[in-house]
Amino acid sequence: MLFRTRLRRLALTGIALVTATSALPPAAAADFPDRHDRHPSGGGLSAVIRYTEYGIPHIVANDYAGLGFGTGWAQAADQVCVLADGFVTVRGERSRYFGPDAAPDGSLSSATKNLSSDLYFRGVRDAGTVEKLLATPAPAGPGRHVKELMRGWAAGYNAWLKQRPITDPACKNADWVDPVTTLDVARRGFAVSVLGGQGRGIDGITAAQPPGQAPVGAPDAASTAKAASELFAAENADMGSNAVAFSGSTTADGRGLLLGNPHYPWQGGRRFWQSQQTIPGELNVSGASLLGTAVVSIGFNDKVAWSHTVATGVTLNLHQLTLAPADPTAYLVDGRPERMTRRTVTVQVKDGPPVTRTQWWTRYGPVVTSVGPTLPLPWSATTAYALNDPNASNLRSSDTALAFGRSRSTDDVVRALRRTQGLPWINTIAADSKGHTLFTQSQVLPRITDELAQRCSTPLGRVTYPASGVAVLDGSRGDCALGLDEDAVQPGIFGPSKMPTLKDAPYAENSNDSAWLANADRPITGYERVFGSIGTPRSLRTRGGIEDVAAMVGKGRLTVADLQKQQFANRVPAGDLAAADTAKACAALSDKSAELGKACDVLAQWDRTLDTDSRGALLFDRFWRGLTASVPPAELWRVPFSAADPVRTPNTLNTASPGFARALTNAVAELRTANIPLDAPLGEHQFVVRNDRRIPVPGGTEGLGVWNKVEPVWSPAVGYTQVVTGSSHIQAVGWNGGHCPVARTLLTYSQSSNPNSPHYSDQTELFSGERWVPSRYCERDIWRSPALKVVWVRG
Repeated sequence: MLFRTRLRRLALTGIALVTATSALPPAAAADFPDRHDRHPSGGGLSAVIRYTEYGIPHIVANDYAGLGFGTGWAQAADQVCVLADGFVTVRGERSRYFGPDAAPDGSLSSATKNLSSDLYFRGVRDAGTVEKLLATPAPAGPGRHVKELMRGWAAGYNAWLKQRPITDPACKNADWVDPVTTLDVARRGFAVSVLGGQGRGIDGITAAQPPGQAPVGAPDAASTAKAASELFAAENADMGSNAVAFSGSTTADGRGLLLGNPHYPWQGGRRFWQSQQTIPGELNVSGASLLGTAVVSIGFNDKVAWSHTVATGVTLNLHQLTLAPADPTAYLVDGRPERMTRRTVTVQVKDGPPVTRTQWWTRYGPVVTSVGPTLPLPWSATTAYALNDPNASNLRSSDTALAFGRSRSTDDVVRALRRTQGLPWINTIAADSKGHTLFTQSQVLPRITDELAQRCSTPLGRVTYPASGVAVLDGSRGDCALGLDEDAVQPGIFGPSKMPTLKDAPYAENSNDSAWLANADRPITGYERVFGSIGTPRSLRTRGGIEDVAAMVGKGRLTVADLQKQQFANRVPAGDLAAADTAKACAALSDKSAELGKACDVLAQWDRTLDTDSRGALLFDRFWRGLTASVPPAELWRVPFSAADPVRTPNTLNTASPGFARALTNAVAELRTANIPLDAPLGEHQFVVRNDRRIPVPGGTEGLGVWNKVEPVWSPAVGYTQVVTGSSHIQAVGWNGGHCPVARTLLTYSQSSNPNSPHYSDQTELFSGERWVPSRYCERDIWRSPALKVVWVRG
């Protein structure tokens, strides 16, 4: 009670905050304002930030604007350079500061060069796209509290810029670090929302121009379908995740458990950032935010916890346009021509004259000549393609996240999703203190029913839709419009009643495959192809994850400690399936060299984990990558996939494949060229560098199927350089009947990207040692932190 009383006084009056400093450590007291400067300026926005171990801020404010203010201030303190770089992107000013031909970091779009990125985002600005979305009344547009959070975030970021010097060498004294507006914050949210749609096609949108005199051929259907499948395949994505919720029937105390393990880039603007956000009596949520956002995206409170995984739903579709005779900038709908809308966009360029380009838009969206680097869609004299992205009308994801933070149960999570319909490209997995579980693929998708695809697909679409979920509809027919579900908040998307959902299963798990096997004993079926596939092979990560969590359910009486063990088990499903056969077949090779013979011994002795001290893991990793890249899936296994046994099939490695011996020999040669011993411990060659020091990293790649996924970059001369993506904000959450959740968290790459920060690598060290951060959610735990530092921030 003492702690709660102290919190309220600190949060509500600056005077009480100052007088309370006598009870705090000297280092904390030094950060309070002087007595003559107790009244906040800058519109009266202020917040209290209590920092605990590892630089985790616990932000308290009177209202949503104040909470946004504290969040923007604290994010700037940790990530100002990364944030500023992202604002340059969404303002369309990368070419002005960094040159038109340099490449963006890829966090906010797929653009390969700054110029195409700028042309797209300047076009968004010129069209007033985000302004229109902000002006749209809720629920179709963002709600009042989210707007207040964004306004406060911008003010807090600006206050930090004004009050504190930048010490990060990435942007110290840089002329591209500027104050931001609420609109800038909203534009950043828009960029994240369209990552799976228009964001995939930025090069194709900005390069699309009417054809010249030379004839342009139609895309080949088979190769286009293959390219679409690869583009939307989970194993090729730069983001992924695992998450599992356990019901009370499986746990030691009858309450739910949740383990979240999102896989996101370790650098750049798609990093997570940890905090706790509190408005007394209104909101109290702890977790992680995507940089530049003012809400907790993945997290927990005293009653419910949730995480997200990247979903298989295809968030775009194409409309094949039949062009008007003699005018490639007009298209026919029900026999009547419609002119494309011409958008002229000008971009300022460093050391050069401005560049002006034209973009072409239709009733369906922008004309696009490619989606990603491998999916060409040529604009000919008779045909063009328009990209429909319903998330270009969705600025509601923060409303969804905020509603999650206020939820008291998994039912509240479902109600939040139905009301806001704001998640663009992710699934939700949740558990609550009463023992309930939830999986739902509630995301904003184009309303492509299988019936519509059957009736309206062009010849190209009849190939791409079954293969990948990418619909190509006949844009010349008005009856091929996407239509409206009665329970949808915007036209052309599925309503909540159509979302694949599983409630109260003993476990609900997802590892970036479709909703089908969220629980292998209770398969989800009956959804449209655009959501994902049914009855098809699962990834090794999905198969391994289901095996692991099913075994945990079989054990029963689960606790948070069991979640922690699962996160760092580092079991390799590919190794369990193939290592023994590999070692046996390797030993039987008649023409093996002495070095290959040693490799056989190393593989035979490998413990089939990816711990930092595992010997043989690196050799198997390189062998498996080479084997799966060169041998088609149908030839890899002797026992093929069976939809009746999807977790255990396919199996039994086909060591007779001609690619088998070649992959082994190549793996040995790779390690020899990089001067790496065949039995080198994994952690000596899988690492990140922080301030010139290597930190070993456990875990492994997507293809190996390990839960604790990380992806390093291979250099032939030296082996792996650094881990660039993988496990990020990890949380293991449960409840014990008290007021405080039982939670352990870990931000693998740490809070700050500033090498001068004490929180540049501290949690990375924990991750290397497979250790966790105990959550300080309740007031008594925050105030007892030995690292407590309290800051009153104001305009």
